[in-house]
Amino acid sequence: MARRSDSRLDSPKGLRTSFVPRLGGNKDSVGRFSETFARAMGTSGFLIGMTVFVALWIAYNTWAPEMAQFDPRRLNYTLLTLILSLQASYAAPLILLAQNRQDDRDRVQFEQDRQRAERNLADTEYLAREVVALRLAVRELASKDFIRAELRALLEELDKDKSPDIPRVE
Repeated sequence: MARRSDSRLDSPKGLRTSFVPRLGGNKDSVGRFSETFARAMGTSGFLIGMTVFVALWIAYNTWAPEMAQFDPRRLNYTLLTLILSLQASYAAPLILLAQNRQDDRDRVQFEQDRQRAERNLADTEYLAREVVALRLAVRELASKDFIRAELRALLEELDKDKSPDIPRVE
């Protein structure tokens, strides 16, 4: 009977072995680097610097003596092309990684905003119910005019019930 591999889906992740070694350790440091890289590539300073670099490269390899040129024009600046291709091949994934991290942050911010909006709605509904309850309670309270009218009615009633032999005090 063939023995099954120890790397099964129902086994805890810590017990599974991976065929691909993990490099780099902390994902967050790679993510921060990619964001810094993407932010730097999107600046005018980077574009100007890259333009100056390429212009100097081409100028040197065009007008320098044939023996001093390291990437001659007759070979169509092959080394420059390889360097720019290498830079682009690293730039694209790093920019995508930075965008993914920004999407994750936006998603978290959206969720927090949604939760805050739900709490605000619940608080507003609670306050609206409290205001309605206070209005109902105030409507049931006796006003000064009502109390005065009741007291006058009681005084008149007492005056009617008084016997003539008790003097009235005013």
